[in-house]
Amino acid sequence: MFKPTLTRASRQVLLAAAVWFSLSGAAFAAVDVNTADEAALVSLKGIGPATASTIVSERSRGGPFKDAADLADRVKGLGQKSVVRLQEAGMTIGAGGAAAPKATVAAAPAKKDAKTEKPPAKAVR
Repeated sequence: MFKPTLTRASRQVLLAAAVWFSLSGAAFAAVDVNTADEAALVSLKGIGPATASTIVSERSRGGPFKDAADLADRVKGLGQKSVVRLQEAGMTIGAGGAAAPKATVAAAPAKKDAKTEKPPAKAVR
């Protein structure tokens, strides 16, 4: 009967895929803003040392963040859009590592760009 075997090339491809998946998973690890230290917060794209320090000190002063809107309100330099981007980058809010629903952050109204907006047409008499 036919006995399936993996060739050497197949094993190398499988090994490379396994290594890639294991390393890419570390890049998307969740960071809970209520328990993370400054080093863990800095690992998120969009948070530098100053913002990480501000988050940790505000959390120490006012207690854990309740949701995304609370984080945006209490941390100077983080707006609602920034919090949404940080959640997409792997930041979570609250114990258990569950991401806060994005609906808790109200969408900012779109700004009109004066350069692209056309003036109203003149009436023809």
